Amino acid sequence: MKIKGSFILLLCLIHSIGVLAKVQLSPLFTDNMVLQRESEVPFWGKTAPGKPVKLITSWNNKEYVVRASIDSTWKVKIQTPQAGGPYSIVISDGDKVTLNNVLIGDVWICSGQSNMEMSVGSSGKVANYQQELAEAGYPQIRLLSVEKALSLVPLDDFKAKNRGWQVCSGKTLDDFSAVAYFFGRNIYQNQHIPVGLINTSWGGTVAETWTSEEALQTMPDFLELIKDLKKMPASKSEQEALYQERLVEWKEKIDVKDAGYAGNQATWANTNLNEKDWGKMQVPGFFQKQGLEGFNGIVWFRKTITIPETWEGKELTLNLGAIDDNDYTYFNGVEIGHTEGWMTPRIYKIPAGMVKKGKAVITVRVIDTGGDGGFAGGAGNLYFQVAGATQQSLAGEWSYRVGMDLKDIPSPPQSIAGNPNFPSLLFNAMLNPLIPFTIKGAIWYQGEANTGRAYQYNDLLPLMITDWRNHWGQEFPFYIVQLANFTSLQTKPIESTWAELREAQLKTALHLNNTGLAVTIDIGEADDIHPKNKQDVGIRLALAARANTYGEKISYSGPVYDSYIIDGHTIKISFKHTDGGLKTLNSEELKGFTIAGVNHEFHWANAEIKGNEVWVSCPEVSFPVAVRYAWADNPLCSLYNGAGLPASPFRTDDWQGITWGRK
Repeated sequence: MKIKGSFILLLCLIHSIGVLAKVQLSPLFTDNMVLQRESEVPFWGKTAPGKPVKLITSWNNKEYVVRASIDSTWKVKIQTPQAGGPYSIVISDGDKVTLNNVLIGDVWICSGQSNMEMSVGSSGKVANYQQELAEAGYPQIRLLSVEKALSLVPLDDFKAKNRGWQVCSGKTLDDFSAVAYFFGRNIYQNQHIPVGLINTSWGGTVAETWTSEEALQTMPDFLELIKDLKKMPASKSEQEALYQERLVEWKEKIDVKDAGYAGNQATWANTNLNEKDWGKMQVPGFFQKQGLEGFNGIVWFRKTITIPETWEGKELTLNLGAIDDNDYTYFNGVEIGHTEGWMTPRIYKIPAGMVKKGKAVITVRVIDTGGDGGFAGGAGNLYFQVAGATQQSLAGEWSYRVGMDLKDIPSPPQSIAGNPNFPSLLFNAMLNPLIPFTIKGAIWYQGEANTGRAYQYNDLLPLMITDWRNHWGQEFPFYIVQLANFTSLQTKPIESTWAELREAQLKTALHLNNTGLAVTIDIGEADDIHPKNKQDVGIRLALAARANTYGEKISYSGPVYDSYIIDGHTIKISFKHTDGGLKTLNSEELKGFTIAGVNHEFHWANAEIKGNEVWVSCPEVSFPVAVRYAWADNPLCSLYNGAGLPASPFRTDDWQGITWGRK
């Protein structure tokens, strides 16, 4: 047995020598890279076991020698000088590799979901993107993008777009993160040092997938999910089979609990149903914004339409736009379509034989599994028609009734195959391979995917930041983009999941050391979760970094709530960061403030700027106890400081919000 084992080990070593005949490097180490200035930078790779590797750095002609371990890996730390370059690095294990055009400067990790991933040109097309690309010749800025990948275990290697670092130009910038670029450009223009930007982001992802397993195990909310992941089969086919099995079980449970079902029949889709107990709701729109605040579950919608006589016997097209999250759609009680996925347009065909003149009933069973739910598209995407005929709009008032609250059953299963939204998957595949490459700091634009669990984000975001720092072994600066305004403009004082998540981001920036916040509450778009003004996002991030990391004496934050005093019928709010005084833009009315008494009911408030304070009152609230500002998904707001930076949304109360207790 010993002879056989030794022979197998020898074959493995011979195979390793054959495969690793030439030194192999991470995509972090390529031509055009940026290394962190004035640091001991880890440098690593692979070659044959036991083989010596020699590195020579051209800035000081110093030679480093290290020997590969039995698993073929090697690592050495090299000393970097002040910012400058270009330089070269020679790596040799007998065969020589030379890395050219190397700069020494500051390296920033740029991560998050789609608003960080959104490119300057290509699919993103930010504001004025043609000019931005035409003027993007910044050879001192270098770009590296991590390819999307998932893993159940931490990985050492990753794939990079374009196989490594690229010199910033209109061509290389076209498909690179806009926020990262505008941040890096502002840093370069003011610090005059090379800047390396590493974009590792994935649209639609939750924060827990960017956090390590060992960190998440300290949060009870994720323990069961992590245990389940540990039991997950390795093959994608087995993962999908397990998911389908669990999905069938879950759907059976909701059919039993759903009041619109009886004996596996969609009774609320019947054409002769009496709707006297049904409410009215505007479609399109989210039902959380129309009387069902904080609700997740099943809502049934019904609308009676009239089929023209000339349409009888012709195939009918029913367009419902996007529905958040899933739907079952019925025509005169017959199921005609079912779609999963909140961004997928619903276009259903009704066979000619079912199309009769006169009244017809469309019923849509909407299943919302978290966050906002309902008809998510525009009014122009809601219509029915036959070929060649004018579209008949379906936008407007529909009847609705709640079928089931999701609290009554366990959360729906999710497929892990190709799905990044499980704990640690992206940390393992897209972050761990970058560690311990020395960096200056990190910028982060994420949170949209966690709004349904915003209160939990109070713990999750600082945990994730601390987790990254622990793995890197350095307490680097971390700058956060606060969520921009989105969805319909606020018309009344309401509760808001987005406001609660912005509050969690603000608290993290205020209380976790070496962090900062870029407020973007004034530059979002009501109809686009990916606002095109990424220039100001990058600049506001850079202002925070230039002030706090680079020590520039500049204004970097808008007004931040500090304290309040109740004075009779008025609440007087004090602020920090009132540089140049409090103001509104273009002398417009100060708006966005609401006030509540002991009954916790908020009313629009009168607000006046008094020096560095705002005095808030309302005739309907004789004894005020709480004030909120810009507290909505897309709030009214107009408070700035003299530097032209917007105030962060805030509240003076600590009353339980609509995401309290959600996991």
